[in-house]
Amino acid sequence: MNETTAPRASEIENALPGNVLPAEHPLVDGRTTAAPLIRALRGDRPDTTPVWFMRQAGRSLPEYREIRAHTRMLDACLDPELASEITLQPVRRHGVDAAVFFSDIVVPPLLAGVDVDLVAGRGPVFAEPVRTAADVARCRAEFTPERLRAALEPVREAVRRTVSALGTTPLIGFAGAPFTLAAYLVEGGPSRDHLRARTLMRSDPDTWRELLDWVAELSGVFLEAQVEAGASAVQLFDSWAGSLSVADYRAHVAPASRRTLDAAQGIGGGTAPTVPTIHFAVGSGHLIEETAQLGTSALGIDWRTPLDEASRRLGDRVPVQGNLDPAVLGAPAAVLEAAVADVIARGSRAPGHVLNLGHGVPPDADPAVLTRIVELAHAS
Repeated sequence: MNETTAPRASEIENALPGNVLPAEHPLVDGRTTAAPLIRALRGDRPDTTPVWFMRQAGRSLPEYREIRAHTRMLDACLDPELASEITLQPVRRHGVDAAVFFSDIVVPPLLAGVDVDLVAGRGPVFAEPVRTAADVARCRAEFTPERLRAALEPVREAVRRTVSALGTTPLIGFAGAPFTLAAYLVEGGPSRDHLRARTLMRSDPDTWRELLDWVAELSGVFLEAQVEAGASAVQLFDSWAGSLSVADYRAHVAPASRRTLDAAQGIGGGTAPTVPTIHFAVGSGHLIEETAQLGTSALGIDWRTPLDEASRRLGDRVPVQGNLDPAVLGAPAAVLEAAVADVIARGSRAPGHVLNLGHGVPPDADPAVLTRIVELAHAS
């Protein structure tokens, strides 16, 4: 293993031991072992196509909007009772085959002490952008993984509550990928082209590497906590990786994403991960072969690349997730039904397929349409 991919000693020490989970974990006591989602992520073909939706927990549901009318987003994320309730809402309403933990990618740096807020209509805004070697050194010294780990009990408790209520339905843990978090940190907030982040990556690769190592550790600790508390699978979500070239992704980003995933699936030994992992990156059709090298159980594919084409490029060896175009949620019923059938047919080429959208649920989506997709998937 070369220097760019080798995990730090602290990462190995703090990671979950390979293939070891608490005795009460749903994958250990058998509650979720045979769940359609878990089987599909492990390359099996359950009787029905499992389905869940990215961003199913949240803004498209009136019951969620009722909660948010009186509660800030980040406050809801860190209230175990509210976070659990919001996570469970789409499972009750749609009958999806998995819950996805309600949180946000900025929760790990927030709990580590970083000054960040979610601004309505804009997104994550960091009070102090991180743009120099001194900035990164300060963050690494002050906002440590150990500080985050000590502050994660509200997250663990929310996961435990949710898993207890879900029974045989798996919970998917969630974290933001290092590149996406780093891009927000360098820019200070959302950006169309992530130019400052990509400039730092090119002009000062050592500082960039230190920055990504730090955020990779934070996201890894966040995933680790969710797994230990009962998540049966995890997804690493990379909003901005599609802005990178293949060469830049391979050299400057993939090693950090691999470190984050290692925290959830265990390090060393070359054995299959106990907890299935999913990687999803928006606009990353040109990176499919590169993201496959991360070693996740399954790859999420956005709507731009047909699933059968993605599977072919993966040698028909990797389960896929996706990839219904969110635009069809507003189309006539016949168009929606044909699109669902097409995605399921194309996904049949892969060893396993989890039906999902090719991106998150839009805020104006009709919940009844999502329920209909679940019905179509389960009838296929």
